[in-house]
Amino acid sequence: MVSFLFGSLTYFMLSNRHKAIVKTTLLHQLHLVDSDWEVKDIHQRYTMLSPTLLIDGIYKSMEGPKSSRYIQLSTSDELLWITGFNIKAVDEKNLKEVSKDFICHMNVDLNDVHYYSNFNMEDRIGKQYPRLTSLSGGFEDCIFPSGYGIPVKGNEYLYITTQALNLNQPKIFKKVKHLVSVEHEKYDGTQKPLMSKTVFIRLPFDKEDPFKSPLTPGSNQCIPVETKNHCYTDRNGNMLSGHWIIPKGKATYRSSIDEQLQIKDSLRLHFSAIHVHPFATSISLYDATTRQYIFKSQIQNYNDKAGLLKVEPFSSIDGVWLYGNHQYELVMETNNTSMTLQDMMGSMFLFFYDKEMDEKLKLK
Repeated sequence: MVSFLFGSLTYFMLSNRHKAIVKTTLLHQLHLVDSDWEVKDIHQRYTMLSPTLLIDGIYKSMEGPKSSRYIQLSTSDELLWITGFNIKAVDEKNLKEVSKDFICHMNVDLNDVHYYSNFNMEDRIGKQYPRLTSLSGGFEDCIFPSGYGIPVKGNEYLYITTQALNLNQPKIFKKVKHLVSVEHEKYDGTQKPLMSKTVFIRLPFDKEDPFKSPLTPGSNQCIPVETKNHCYTDRNGNMLSGHWIIPKGKATYRSSIDEQLQIKDSLRLHFSAIHVHPFATSISLYDATTRQYIFKSQIQNYNDKAGLLKVEPFSSIDGVWLYGNHQYELVMETNNTSMTLQDMMGSMFLFFYDKEMDEKLKLK
């Protein structure tokens, strides 16, 4: 009895995110809801149907129930070309598509040690966060330009994580699944390889008093959501946050991404997968050297509720050049039309033509 009371008290003291982890784990382990992934590979489309995710209240970004698993696109080491990703939310029983409002994000990670060792490119290990891409509400499809894709050995392990969201319905008891697909094809010698570089907005905050308010207007400072996750230290010891609070009304945020890009000479950009939170209205890749926008992603929010209707990607067969002697920034515009403070993130997965990889593949 004492243990039960202690456990209950501990549970109710947890954050919403940690409550979801505990609850989902127990539901799956006790088989109170379906805990299995279903996978199929038919006609160059590898699909995964997630375990059941119970939505029983408000779950903001990165708070909802989630599930993860490793996948292999085939059992052999044949060279495959990933050409796109997709995610849908479906009803647990009839598997019919339901609102995208129940999609927080779907991440695709790889083991960079194993991946780059397969191609004798060990010098790249540990240089970038090993995430290929992320899909989220408003950006449920990632389809690379024709003729381009990500090369991967068929038996390479990819790590898939999918998480639920619910911003608008406090009184709910709904069971959903996430249907994830990976489009792929065999290598025929004509496809061009892409490499992913993750860039995201990081804003400074006062490490001595991180939650103080108001901040100096126009300083580009932020109030972090928390000081444990998504927090970083720059070269000068200043604290930065990639998950921050936005006030009511309109605001603009900008952040240098030169350290994240690591461009030595030049790179040709062909695609961007974009992750933002509701109340973002645009996010741009900006050349601070030429003072020109490389592209600006327009973001549509719902008018009658919180949520993202559509996030516009950048996609180009011809590509756009970025240079090592230029300085680049991410610039985000927000408009918090709600009556409360909201949380925000802004990141891009930028896909560049991988000349070094292309040359290695052509030698085989």
